[in-house]
Amino acid sequence: MAQFEILKGPEGPETRYSPAICMGTKRAVISGAPNHNHISTSYVERQNLTMRMSMRRFTRLTNAFSKKLENLEHAVALHYMHYNFCRIHQTLRITPAMETGISDHVWSLDEVIALL
Repeated sequence: MAQFEILKGPEGPETRYSPAICMGTKRAVISGAPNHNHISTSYVERQNLTMRMSMRRFTRLTNAFSKKLENLEHAVALHYMHYNFCRIHQTLRITPAMETGISDHVWSLDEVIALL
């Protein structure tokens, strides 16, 4: 049986997958009257899972990541535009934009591109 040695780079394997360092925080007052029946971390966790599974750049550290923040911002915006306006959801049987009354039809990719 062959033995393998873990090669350590300048950072070492334990720092490669460790969380990023927090560079700062911003406090803001958000006010309103939320419906406490609809407050749940499950909604956010589901949204994060959907984004990670739909966008390859969020699933791996080395492949398809954005070298520029601007490219990442555009990719996320395009994903959510398609997710909310172009994709018919299984449980809704229409798009989320149609469900909320923002749109009256399923958008085609040509319509999304025309926004540019």
